[in-house]
Amino acid sequence: MPVVRSVNIGQSKPAEWAEVGATSIEKLAVAESVTVGPEGIVTDTQTDRRHHGGEEQAVYAFAREDLDAWGSRMGVTLRDGQFAENLTTEGIDVNAALVGERWRIGTVLLEICSVRTPCNDFKNWMGVSGYDNAQWVKKFTQEARPGPYLRVLEEGQLQAGDEIVVVHRPDHDISVSTLFRALNTDRSLLPSLIGIDGLGDKPRAAAERYVATNTLQ
Repeated sequence: MPVVRSVNIGQSKPAEWAEVGATSIEKLAVAESVTVGPEGIVTDTQTDRRHHGGEEQAVYAFAREDLDAWGSRMGVTLRDGQFAENLTTEGIDVNAALVGERWRIGTVLLEICSVRTPCNDFKNWMGVSGYDNAQWVKKFTQEARPGPYLRVLEEGQLQAGDEIVVVHRPDHDISVSTLFRALNTDRSLLPSLIGIDGLGDKPRAAAERYVATNTLQ
């Protein structure tokens, strides 16, 4: 049974290595039930609002299985929340999940709409956390298992231990990994995003620009 293993939240803290001089990337597990509003867990913060947060980056999920895979390569144990995910999942391949797929967790209804793109703050965070972050952005990108961003369709409460119930799975093959590769490593995949219900505005705009530009050539 797929479950939420950990719910993780962060507060803004000064950080000279962060692009805006502060960051909320340190997400720590909480045991209690949390309220999820239209822009995510209400007790969580996003410091750099130009790149993070908003309705299409409301909740970020990452799999415990993928944390374990990274930890095995690095020779370490990575804690839940180390990759700044709000939900550490277990028992579900979040990267094989489809854009537009909907999850019921507790009383919250979430929909996969976008993907996380690794940034320099993520690299720096891994470094200050004591891990080898050499070429971190490149390594994370090559893996193409970024975990999804989810929008909130129905607000409510969720907590660690809640089951992840897939209540809708779209009739297409655009997975989280495919979306990530289209946006970052294989732009020839961008036309396949056109017409996908539930896709976030930013990836949709990227696909439309690509199609328009290549149609004119």
